[in-house]
Amino acid sequence: MAQAQFGLYGLGVMGQNFALNVAEHGFPISVCNRSPGRVDVCVQRAKDELGDQVGNLKGYKDPKEFVASLSKPRIVMFLVKAGAVVDSCIDQFADLLEEGDILVDGGNEWYENSIRRAKRVEPKGILYMAMGVSGGEEGARKGPSIMPGGPRAGYDAMEHIIKKCAAQTASGPCTTYIGGPGSGNYVKMVHNGIEYGDMQLIAEAYTILKNIGGLTNEELHQTFKKYNEGILDSFLMEITYVILGKKDEEVYDLETGKIIPECKGEGYLVDKILDRTGNKGTGKMTIKEGADRGSPVGTMAGALDARFISHDKATRVELSKSLPGPEGGLPAVDKAQLIADVEAAMYCSKICSYAQGMNLIRTASDEFKWDVSLGECARIWTGGCIIRAGFLGKIKTAYDTNPQLASLLVDPGFLSSITERQASWRRIVSLCCVAGIPAPSMYASLAYYDMYRQATMDTASLVQAQRDFFGSHTFERKDTPLGKFFHCKWTDAHAIV
Repeated sequence: MAQAQFGLYGLGVMGQNFALNVAEHGFPISVCNRSPGRVDVCVQRAKDELGDQVGNLKGYKDPKEFVASLSKPRIVMFLVKAGAVVDSCIDQFADLLEEGDILVDGGNEWYENSIRRAKRVEPKGILYMAMGVSGGEEGARKGPSIMPGGPRAGYDAMEHIIKKCAAQTASGPCTTYIGGPGSGNYVKMVHNGIEYGDMQLIAEAYTILKNIGGLTNEELHQTFKKYNEGILDSFLMEITYVILGKKDEEVYDLETGKIIPECKGEGYLVDKILDRTGNKGTGKMTIKEGADRGSPVGTMAGALDARFISHDKATRVELSKSLPGPEGGLPAVDKAQLIADVEAAMYCSKICSYAQGMNLIRTASDEFKWDVSLGECARIWTGGCIIRAGFLGKIKTAYDTNPQLASLLVDPGFLSSITERQASWRRIVSLCCVAGIPAPSMYASLAYYDMYRQATMDTASLVQAQRDFFGSHTFERKDTPLGKFFHCKWTDAHAIV
């Protein structure tokens, strides 16, 4: 085996799968792990899965031998848990690497940590790349969306490898140079926030059709299958119609790997799953960042709130005994019209969600001078990742046509789509209000759209007056130039400042 062109440390399932991906594409790779047993597992998987390419993967149990096996400039990628473990990896490898070598963090890390770490190894001449990898375990093995940020020289050194290992689409491999330190993490973080919004919008559509439309599980399965054949074509829509058609017959015990007979019952599995949604934190990162940057992300925030409230099951059960809903029961609806309206409402809401995400990326890119291409972000999300969808091609076209586009809402193509579907969108949101069906992400999306329609926002005038009243925060006037501030002596008790 020739000297390895790539090294990977951290052999959980994601790490193993990405290592096998690299080897399968013809690149010699060395692998290493803190617990030696996982090295053996990965090497055995290579023997089982790589065929003629098995010789491209070699395992090491000593970090020094692992680093020594790499050709220069050495590329060491680690896939470990975010936080303190990453700093430990840097401590370990910074002493073993030399000027011009490259450290690559492939985990879901907070972007500010990556900026800090890049500065930390910079005096030694080590190039630090933070690289978002989306697509889960399957993507890591078969081709993920890869979002690398850091020094351009670091990207150039590994470009030939990650372009081959990324998901391949008609528009090219699903990777590109994102920008400077932290940018890869940032774009991956926003991807995950958008993912939260997409999932919640689909879930809201499901509950509307189920509870207001009265669709059966088979009807829901077929309806979402048709949605996936139209404007909402996406990976998440595809898995949703598969989920909705799955009978309760294959539930496995995580420890034994065997089917649990007592959990095999009649009906559909989705109806048996407890209504408590978890989260791993990247959605929270996106919402926090939106707040810190003053960039609205209401669709995603609605999705995160929905997860929090769903997880608080005990409180919901208790409060549901006391909180009355609208009188008169559910309104009668035309099922075919409802199905069409829900599709339109999802699409319009989805446009708003992506508009929020893209504007958040641009806000950070401008501040950090990353020069992120929003069109390229959309392109590399068309394959491999969780939010992959045909819809993203339209976003790429929008930003390629006008890189300075203020918002997807005013791109001619998306504006036309919203205009055509706006009545349906409003019918669905109104129907949910009347029926007492919570649809926080659809509500938030429509509010986002309607607020941007307002050249004058009376709410803002009143809130600023309130702020001046209790805190002397001052205000601007409509009849004077921007940037000139005033204060009012609202009562005799107010001082003039």
